[in-house]
Amino acid sequence: MRKAVFPAAGLGTRFLPATKAQPKEMLPLVDKPIIQYVVEEAVHSGIENIILITGRGKNAIEDHFDVSYELEKILEGRGQHDLLELVREVSDLIHVSYVRQKEALGLGHAILMARELVGEEPFAVLLGDDIIDAPVPCLRQMLDVYETFPGSIVAIQEVSREAIPSYGIISGSPVTHNGENDRLYQLNDLVEKPSVEAAPSNLAIIGRYILEPEIFELLASTAPGAGGEIQLTDGLRALLENNHPVYGFRFEGKRYDAGDKLGFLMATVEFALKRADLGQAFRQYLKKLRLD
Repeated sequence: MRKAVFPAAGLGTRFLPATKAQPKEMLPLVDKPIIQYVVEEAVHSGIENIILITGRGKNAIEDHFDVSYELEKILEGRGQHDLLELVREVSDLIHVSYVRQKEALGLGHAILMARELVGEEPFAVLLGDDIIDAPVPCLRQMLDVYETFPGSIVAIQEVSREAIPSYGIISGSPVTHNGENDRLYQLNDLVEKPSVEAAPSNLAIIGRYILEPEIFELLASTAPGAGGEIQLTDGLRALLENNHPVYGFRFEGKRYDAGDKLGFLMATVEFALKRADLGQAFRQYLKKLRLD
């Protein structure tokens, strides 16, 4: 699998006014923008090509992954070679292509915009709101599953009863994989944001997907739902109806919802504490706080 799609055309309304003139994907977790963490996950998972779905006001994302000759020249002239190396690492990270989504018409529509660049091959989808800290990248875990169970795969995690109405929830049967039968599920249905009483489980879909190319045709024929949006969940359900296997994989690692203010703050604190250059001093500062 060579390609990954990153939908990044959303308005980021949960972070207004910070996102009025700045893409939410460029909000920094410590000193790296959110989207760089997710792109690095794809790179470390073996992905060769990134397809970013952008929209109006997202030029900063393109600039971030592009070469900045002026900045590099200034850093080189000042002898700041450590910073120069950091800047060049970002622009050399991976081959990136961009597709403009003129209207934000749902996640399914955003993925459909990548159809010509993806072609007739399986591909990954990563959502920038979900930052996953794991020894083995979440997408790499899913690709390892795909080698044994070819088909579309969604990443899942257990959520509290109170959180169920905020997620797409799966219904499925456990499948034994690597001697375990509590991580992989063969899906028979997906329910978008059900009530607690109507939910078939507490296993929620989060922002990592491996999709077969058949999803494009099904998304193209999917009728828009509420708000005129085309939902990926409807496309996945259509895959099931057409007898294409869809699996849910409960990944190993900790997921942060960086699209939520509290989740963003939690990720910032925990990522800073892990930093060799910041962790000790930051930990001492936190210990001094009076949290009454």
